[in-house]
Amino acid sequence: MPIDTPSHLPPVLRPEHPPRRHLSELARRFGERSVGEVEGTVLTGITLATADLRAGEAFVAIRGVNRHGAEFVAAAAERGAVAVITDEAGAEIAAEAGVPIVVVADPRALLGDLSAWVYGTGPEDDLPQLLATTGTNGKTSVSHLLEGILGQLGVVTGLSSTAERHIAGEVIVSRLTTPEASEFHALLALMRERGVQAVAVEVSAQALTRHRVDGLLFDIAGFTNLTHDHLDDYADMREYFEAKLPLFRSDRSRRGVVCLDSPAGAEIAARADIPVVTIVTPAIAADPTAGADWTVEIVDERQDGTEFTLRDRDGRSLTTVVPVIGRHMAANAGLAIVMLLEAGHTWEALTGALHGGRIAASLPGRTQLVSGPSGPAVYVDFGHSPDAFEKTLAAVRRVTPGRVVMLFGADGDRDATKRHDMGRTAVEGSDILIVTDHHPRHENPDAIREVLVEGARRAQPDAEIHEFTPPERAILEAVALVGEGDAILWAGPGHQDYRDIRGVRTPYSARELSRRALRAAGWPVPDPQWPVPYPTDRTPSSDPERPVEFPA
Repeated sequence: MPIDTPSHLPPVLRPEHPPRRHLSELARRFGERSVGEVEGTVLTGITLATADLRAGEAFVAIRGVNRHGAEFVAAAAERGAVAVITDEAGAEIAAEAGVPIVVVADPRALLGDLSAWVYGTGPEDDLPQLLATTGTNGKTSVSHLLEGILGQLGVVTGLSSTAERHIAGEVIVSRLTTPEASEFHALLALMRERGVQAVAVEVSAQALTRHRVDGLLFDIAGFTNLTHDHLDDYADMREYFEAKLPLFRSDRSRRGVVCLDSPAGAEIAARADIPVVTIVTPAIAADPTAGADWTVEIVDERQDGTEFTLRDRDGRSLTTVVPVIGRHMAANAGLAIVMLLEAGHTWEALTGALHGGRIAASLPGRTQLVSGPSGPAVYVDFGHSPDAFEKTLAAVRRVTPGRVVMLFGADGDRDATKRHDMGRTAVEGSDILIVTDHHPRHENPDAIREVLVEGARRAQPDAEIHEFTPPERAILEAVALVGEGDAILWAGPGHQDYRDIRGVRTPYSARELSRRALRAAGWPVPDPQWPVPYPTDRTPSSDPERPVEFPA
């Protein structure tokens, strides 16, 4: 299925049996006018990107920040585009391309409906059950937990998360948290072909704002929490909240399950215009007394998982284990279970699959233990917000008899307003803090680290704080500081297998780097349970943007 996409990006997927849609009908349904001959032209797909275009598809040309997509119509035609869908400005640019043009007022806003029509994946079509999760933290975890529980119920599953796309057992690396609408509808059509019965979907605020989930009606929408993040995309927390709220309206979802652990949950539940049930975890909730339909009670916390009891107002209860540490992970699991109840799965089926046992889910890069049975515990986590740091550090602390070392960096070209709070939360929750690089992107990594260290120093001037670069060195130094009974939390990279340096995705795996550092220090490490993309031909360097060679 893959075509020649850029080598650093995973492929966009299409259904194996492409649709055949008449351009003339598309023009009648959606167009304001057309240019050229639309009669007789048949479409087999739709896309925004020339690099992903396949012969027979329509190219949707939208205005970008710096350029109009219509400037690339010639390239699209060379790749086999049979039509262009664009606005008036785009039609003028593409006039000499030699392919028919359908003019619409706002191609970006219309892309979801266009894609749903092309692929037959609209609300009126026969589709798998769609389960959406939004919130600042926990979206990926809830999505993977939904998939795991559905598997235990015998359901054929699909998944779309920050980490991966899954299609009936096939795993594909993700590009975006939520794919573009044209990609998502094509993916959904492929899932339907493969016999997928239910799909867990991670929905970001940006996906709602940028029309990536348009043309879909979710059966269940879940809300985790709202905390400080993404203020590079939204003016303030109020605007960020309002971006998520539309998922809980009747044109987006049929029913909702809302977690009350953060204050925003109560407002989501109050303003939703769909039926909503609520859930709360008193051990971590901002208001532990918040009345909810469901309650998550923490039973036990240990390195191999967190045991909890899910209880409703009528006294029904289910006790099980989520296979990662953290009370917040128990909250995520409780949310997933209630979402499945609201989706129509019976209490008897869920208790039969889970009560007294474990949730059989793999959560890539979510407080993932990568160390062996002896020596320091090393966890790799995707958390990159102050709230995520606070919750995950607290979870590590509760299962660690010795010292806790925090290792982290921050994204470049992303929300810089949270960096001081990241440094503060990291130093307050750890015994030793190590600041390193993450994705510098087009920022100066030295400047990013400086702000992180400044935030930590302001909070605890006398704390033990180190700054090491590149991260290959930082994990070596971290392992050198710990021993039996201690723990390292490396936050940020999680499941990712690259670093973004000046727009280039450089191969990199925090999980493999951690294992190599432990092995170099003489500690046993388990065999990896994931693909190891980290290359072995690295040479030592003092350049903070070049990795250091590790012992084999």
